[in-house]
Amino acid sequence: MSLQLKKLVKTYPEFRLELDFSMKPGELLTLLGPSGCGKTTSLRLIAGFIEADSGHITMGERCLDSLPPYKREIGIVFQDYALFPNLNVQQNIAFGPRMRGWSAFEIRKRVQSLLELVHLRGYEQRKVTELSGGEQQRVALARALAPQPQLLLLDEPLSALDAKMRKTLRGEIRRIQQELGITTLYITHDQEEALALSDRIAVMRKGRIEQMGTPQQVYATPGNVFVAQFIGQANLIPGTISHWKAGFAFVETSLGVLKAPRPEGIKPCSPVLLFFRPGHCLIPPQQDNDRYNRIHGQVAGVEYLGEYRQIHLTADTLSLVFNMNLEDSGSLKVGDRIEFGIEVERCRILGQA
Repeated sequence: MSLQLKKLVKTYPEFRLELDFSMKPGELLTLLGPSGCGKTTSLRLIAGFIEADSGHITMGERCLDSLPPYKREIGIVFQDYALFPNLNVQQNIAFGPRMRGWSAFEIRKRVQSLLELVHLRGYEQRKVTELSGGEQQRVALARALAPQPQLLLLDEPLSALDAKMRKTLRGEIRRIQQELGITTLYITHDQEEALALSDRIAVMRKGRIEQMGTPQQVYATPGNVFVAQFIGQANLIPGTISHWKAGFAFVETSLGVLKAPRPEGIKPCSPVLLFFRPGHCLIPPQQDNDRYNRIHGQVAGVEYLGEYRQIHLTADTLSLVFNMNLEDSGSLKVGDRIEFGIEVERCRILGQA
């Protein structure tokens, strides 16, 4: 089922939310942003818990503006799961279908199907207060899916779990969402979670969407400095565009002239930031000078991060980081001088904030 938010506005004394986007049937879209950016308010507007000041919400061919929450055919998993502590697992999952007047046979069949789906077969009579956090999350997901909603909303469902369990369950959520083909809006402040789960990500700040795109697009080609810094680690080198040549922009910086693919909408002589990710850095070969931006720096710190080491460098007055494989970085120590490179095609030019 498709979802469209058209010029939706909600205003509070010190905050204004503006939303205008659509979702394709079966898509998992993540609203990603810091606390207070409007993620949960967006969810509450779609669910019908609060009313917009203006704009429209459409799901398929139905306008939801005047419909109460229980008529919107939306399933919701809350941050704290909101399970009924006095009901067992089966009764929690059966609650929605029972309220909608399903027959006992239909309810029993639906509950068993969902217990299989979330890998909780045999848990029917368990008290939800006796379950682990991960098991409670699975029950909450099954309960939200039980009435066969057209849209699923997930409000930071993994935030209360430890890191290992979050990684396991985000894979389960993605498996279930794809198996059912249900259109899903996912809310999180966790960048890794958003990158791993999503078909598309909408990065939010102060009530607005800063950029929307696939995980690859928002990570590798951020639209502005906020997105670059919020998703993953970012190296940003200030400079000024001196000229264009053969589809590339040449940027004068304190580290020398660096180049990147020519951006749209930025004029020569404009102050800019040359952006690249730590994972895009390497020790370049001595040849292919046109292919790499080469930077000299002094090692300020070395962090062992399991599969690689992260090297912190001082270059002129700038602090930069890059990731290096264990074999090549084994002998590096603080104070060493080093040259590293970034493929020109992996660099991007951003306007200064």
